[in-house]
Amino acid sequence: MELLRKRLLHLSPIARDLDSVTTIDARQEVDPAEVGMLQGDVDAIWDAVAKLYRCGVHPGISVSIRRRGKVLLSRAIGHARGNGPDDDGAEDQVLMRTDTPVCLYSTSKGITALLMHMLAEEGLINVMDPVAFYAPEFARNGKDNITIHQILSHRGGIPGLPPQTPLETLWDEDKTWELLCDAQPIITDGSKLAYHAITGGFVLERVVRQVTGDNINAYIDRKIRQPMGMKYFTYGIEREHLGELAPTYATGPRPGPLLRKFLQRALGTGDVTTLESLCNDPRFQDAIIPAGNLVGTADETSKFFQMMLNGGKWGRRRICASATIARAVQEFGSRSVDQTLFIPMRYSAGLMLGDAPFGVWGPESSQAFGHLGLVNKFAWADPERELSASLLTTGLPILSHHVLPMVNVMRTIANRTPRLDNPVPFALSMA
Repeated sequence: MELLRKRLLHLSPIARDLDSVTTIDARQEVDPAEVGMLQGDVDAIWDAVAKLYRCGVHPGISVSIRRRGKVLLSRAIGHARGNGPDDDGAEDQVLMRTDTPVCLYSTSKGITALLMHMLAEEGLINVMDPVAFYAPEFARNGKDNITIHQILSHRGGIPGLPPQTPLETLWDEDKTWELLCDAQPIITDGSKLAYHAITGGFVLERVVRQVTGDNINAYIDRKIRQPMGMKYFTYGIEREHLGELAPTYATGPRPGPLLRKFLQRALGTGDVTTLESLCNDPRFQDAIIPAGNLVGTADETSKFFQMMLNGGKWGRRRICASATIARAVQEFGSRSVDQTLFIPMRYSAGLMLGDAPFGVWGPESSQAFGHLGLVNKFAWADPERELSASLLTTGLPILSHHVLPMVNVMRTIANRTPRLDNPVPFALSMA
C-alpha cells in the first residue's frame, strides 16, 4: 500500500496525529463572534482543510481568512519541506507555518494587474494605449495595436511562448522579451480569450521599466510591500530568505496524454516532474517573472486582497484610490470559454471573477475576485461576504482525488460566511 501511495500515486505521508503538524497563530485569530460568525463555522472550515491535507497531495497547506478586516483563521498544516513523495526521511522535516513563504505562481497576475492600474492612477500609463506606445519594439509582426488592457484581460493574442522554447529562457528577461517582440499573435483585435500563463507578465514588466526607470520589484516594494509592512511579497525571493521558501512537490497521478498536451500549451511543458524542477530551481526563484513567481505568506496574500476590499486602504494608509480598485475588478467582456483553459470564465482586466450559481470562488460568488496559482493556490476577496482569503499549498497535483475536497474547502468557506442582505455591486461602491 505504501508503495502504491508513494510510487504510483505520488502522495506524501500523512501524519496520524494532525495536531502534531498543525500550527495556529492564536495571537491573530479573533473570537468568531466579533465578526458575526460562530466557532462551529471556523471548525467546519478547518475540518475541510484537514480533509484536503489527508488526501496526501499537499505536503503543506497554509490558510489566512479575514472577515470584516479581522483575522478569523490563521493556520497551517503539514510540512514545508522534507515530507514529499520522494523524500526518504534523511532530510530534516520542517513544519509548515503561517509565516512560511510560498511561491504564488499565477496568483502573481492579480497583484501585477493592480500595479498596472496604480501606474494609470499616477498618470504614467493609460491601459487602453497600445503596448508599443511605451515599448515600440513590441509592434513587430503586427502587434502595434495590442493594448495593455488586452494583455491584462488575456486577450493580447500571445498566450504562450514559441514552441520548443527552453524553459530556462524564463529567467533571462531580455531574451524572453525579444521572443515576445518577434512572436506572431494569434489575433490582434482582442476578440479571443486565451489565458496568458506566463507571457503577459513580461510585457507588463517591460512597460513598468519604461515608465518608472526601474523594475517591477522596486515598484511593488515602494507601493505595496513597505506601506503594508510585508516581509516577503517580491517577485522571486530575496537571496537571504531562499532557505525559508517552501519547495513545490509534483504529487498525484502523472497526467495522461490529453492533460500533458494542455500543460504543454499553457506552461511550455507537459511533464510535471520537469515543472517541479523548474519551480525549485534557484534561478527561477531569483528571477523576476511577474505572471508567475511572486512570493508571499498566506497572511500577506490575504492582506493584499483585504486592502482591495477596503477600497485601496490599509490601516491609515491609502495604497491606491478606490476608483483604481473599481477599474481593476470591473468585468471585461462576457463569460466566455477560455481558449487555453477550456472552461467558462469571467475576467476583469487582470483578475478572475466569481460566478453564480457556482464559480471558482465558491457558490454565489459573482462579486468575488482573485486569482488561482498553478490550479492549487487560491487568493481572493468576496465583498458580499466581507471576506478576504488565501489558501496556499505546496503540492502540484493536476487531476486527482483531491479535486472534490478542494472544491469542498471553497464551498465550506462560502457557505459558512454570511452574505450581506442587500449588497451594492462592489465596483459601483468603489467608483
